[in-house]
Amino acid sequence: MKLNIKHLNGGASATLEIENGIIKNILPLESTTYDYIHLAPALVDTHINGGEQLHFTANPTEETLWDMHYAAAKNGVGYQIPALITSDLETLFKGIETVQEFRQKNPEQSIIGLHLEGPFISIEKRGAHLPEYIRKPELSLINEILSAAKGMPLMMTIAPEHFDNDTISYLLEKGVIVSVGHSNCTYERAMEAFGLGVKWITHLFNAMSPFTHRAPGLAGAALSHPDVYCPIIPDGVHVHHATVKLALKLKKDKIFFISDALFQNGLKTHFQWRAFDAKLLDGKYINSDGNLAGANISMADALFTGVHEYGLSLSDSLRKCTSLPAEALGLPIGRIEVGHPAKFITFDENFEDIQLLCVKN
Repeated sequence: MKLNIKHLNGGASATLEIENGIIKNILPLESTTYDYIHLAPALVDTHINGGEQLHFTANPTEETLWDMHYAAAKNGVGYQIPALITSDLETLFKGIETVQEFRQKNPEQSIIGLHLEGPFISIEKRGAHLPEYIRKPELSLINEILSAAKGMPLMMTIAPEHFDNDTISYLLEKGVIVSVGHSNCTYERAMEAFGLGVKWITHLFNAMSPFTHRAPGLAGAALSHPDVYCPIIPDGVHVHHATVKLALKLKKDKIFFISDALFQNGLKTHFQWRAFDAKLLDGKYINSDGNLAGANISMADALFTGVHEYGLSLSDSLRKCTSLPAEALGLPIGRIEVGHPAKFITFDENFEDIQLLCVKN
């Protein structure tokens, strides 16, 4: 199949040759009749919690993953990593098993791994996570987790103040994407963890020791270390838009957008899982303590905000939602390149009506 594109990645025109769902060639435009005006890679969300009606931690089932898959597709997301927040061990291992089996049975869907956002986090910076399920790291439990994951892409949020260096290095050697988050660690401890090879934080500025002029904290370490990727929630609620703009200037190609959506598309207004509760109020998910309990944006929203709120070019905002998270993951997705999957988004001249396009032939 050939597709004639007027604007590829927000730039020049081209013709794409596609075979068996893979981009085989990118050629100069062969026709002035366009199949699509704007074509870009499918969006990548490395941090998301639920679909339109189901929450993965509360319901770690195949049904929830399909709900997440179809809900995200409505916003142009072709790749996503469900988060399983701090929970009991039965839920944790059920979540790992579910994602593992789902990916094996449905290799072309959008679920590309699993993010264990806990239980090895800080009580002080737990956010809305339930304190009774927070655990100290134990090598025996870590090995059980790795064994259950069976080599699938696995991200793990940790508070490095509760880890020794050998355990962090062990996780990295086993191929785990170690992310520092929900942590009250000092600047010095964070930099030590980054020096071991940790290259991710979970969500810049949220659930971490803050930057101050005498104690730069985890936020200061993440901003200053040149190799650390800084996902950020661009909703103006979790992080003020002015703060996002400053972070974009500081981190350049090491910062990208995530949704961290509790639910997608604004359909779920009330949620209760054990003592974790949330209500959608004024566009924000708030728990009974009045604290933020999750985001309410999509990656399409993030892409739009990058252009219209932060002044990014369309191509730069696209990179924050596609190639940069893909680069951080080390996966061959998020780009329109020969050999990459033919998963795209299309949109019109008004930068509206984002549609996911998966081409098989």
